[in-house]
Amino acid sequence: MAVIDVIIPAYNEQHSIGKVLAEIPAGLAREVVVVDNNSTDETGAAARAAGATVVREPRPGYGFACLAGMAHCFARPLAEQADIIVFLDGDYSDYPEEMTQLVAPLLEGRADLVIGSRALGQREAGSMLPQQIFGNWLATSLLRTLYGAQFTDLGPFRAIRREALQRIGMQDQTYGWTVEMQLKAARLGLRSVEVPVRYRRRIGTSKVSGTVKGTLGAGYKILWTIFRYWRS
Repeated sequence: MAVIDVIIPAYNEQHSIGKVLAEIPAGLAREVVVVDNNSTDETGAAARAAGATVVREPRPGYGFACLAGMAHCFARPLAEQADIIVFLDGDYSDYPEEMTQLVAPLLEGRADLVIGSRALGQREAGSMLPQQIFGNWLATSLLRTLYGAQFTDLGPFRAIRREALQRIGMQDQTYGWTVEMQLKAARLGLRSVEVPVRYRRRIGTSKVSGTVKGTLGAGYKILWTIFRYWRS
């Protein structure tokens, strides 16, 4: 039986994190790690009360949070490390109960990386803003053109074999995290598949698409990451 650990980066998600944790299928994950990414609210306390392991990462940035979660998981002796790592956002925009479908291609030996595609699934009206939809289209078009990677989304809900994640050698500390994983998987020839996932309006305001600064910053970093590795 494959061992699954879940990493949830979270910044000021005290109102949503409990709902996310409650809807992860019972018995599927050995450990759920919530990375409190320098929150100024009670995110950490809410996650701990809901049964999660809480890791504090004071440096703000999505990538920093994911790297901190990985460091926690990889600190175990090698024989005790998970077979599969799932990444899931803490804002309740994803449907945690779909984790079973997300990890299925890995458990069946058909993939090394699985992306939950919001483009292929059902999206609640208003759950993705026009700039997000366009940004996803542009980024995945570039991935296809430059790397031959057949993706439709940079969705944060994803699962990957632990060995594959270690081979990729993730480095990005902020907005380029998701696209870095996907383009490096393509460069390494890893087997990547997508499964349709549903998506709803998040609880609270997005720290990225909810502000002009966040939108521009994320867009620039994603494009910079795509071209940086293409030239190297």
